[in-house]
Amino acid sequence: MPRTVVFETTGGPEVLTVRDTPLPEPGPGELRLRVAAIGLNRAEALFRAGTYLEEPELPATLGYEASGTVEAVGEGVTGFAAGDPVDTVPAFDLNDYGVYGTHVLVPARAAVHRPRGLTPVQGAAVWMSYLTAYGALAEDGHLRPGDHVLLTAAASGVGLAAIRTARRLGAVPIATTRTRAKAPALLDAGAAEVIVTGEEDLLARVHDATGGRGVRTVFDPVAGPGVLTLARTVAPGGRLIVYGRLDPRDTPLPGQDTFAPVTSRFYSMHEVTRDDERLRRARAFVTAGLADGTFTPAVDRVFAGLDAVAEAHRYLEAGTQTGKIVVTVDDDADEAAGGVAGG
Repeated sequence: MPRTVVFETTGGPEVLTVRDTPLPEPGPGELRLRVAAIGLNRAEALFRAGTYLEEPELPATLGYEASGTVEAVGEGVTGFAAGDPVDTVPAFDLNDYGVYGTHVLVPARAAVHRPRGLTPVQGAAVWMSYLTAYGALAEDGHLRPGDHVLLTAAASGVGLAAIRTARRLGAVPIATTRTRAKAPALLDAGAAEVIVTGEEDLLARVHDATGGRGVRTVFDPVAGPGVLTLARTVAPGGRLIVYGRLDPRDTPLPGQDTFAPVTSRFYSMHEVTRDDERLRRARAFVTAGLADGTFTPAVDRVFAGLDAVAEAHRYLEAGTQTGKIVVTVDDDADEAAGGVAGG
């Protein structure tokens, strides 16, 4: 029987439960997928906690990113057929759709044919990260070959994708991390420099790495008061892009202390995924990078079975991962006493 992760109240990972649900039938423009793997994202933890951009309409499910097989096709859908291996991209609201389940509905425009050579686990680990990096760094042409880009909290799935995206654009990525243990993975991904913020002077290191010029772009998921320091690393005419709120404190106007000529903005990956033409370009960019080996899905840990989803969320919120957290979906495992964490 189909099973779905739901929550009836906002809160910590413990509010997530798995329930038997009817088999959903796709409506016009929809696909039904048999899910093989789910990629976890911090946005989903915020949605579960009631602190995301949209409030959950309870009871709610969640999930942007999954890999699976098309089971049924709704009226008016073209380009997909039963049996097609597909991945989902975050091109919908969590109050309308969610992929934390064994059988789920998604809008057809949010599905992509899985690129050749990717496993379901890899397919669930690639699109959110690379689409986020693409939209911020590549879409408008601001970041140019030879430019330096500062990527903060870079050990996340998005951070690693941003390193590889910057390299594909010919830019020079400088990555930051709070712990030295994550530095080797950042260097392996292509970072030209890694700054351990708990041990090193950020401004001095960026000054040295850029020959005193500063960076063209900062790509930051943290926000909060720290943006004032980040703004001081940006070269005149450069840009500070904030795409998350890991620091829940208020975010001041960057550059206000020095009146530096820095453009700042908040950015959401939905700017790309909700625009058909931008999404088409993004898919082409990511698919090309996967095909030539420039882009690689970075998977930190795999949890087995939907019953492991609360444990996987606790691991996500601990912030110790380097890359993506994935939950595999298996009927046999789900029908047992519970999923077993692995990897």
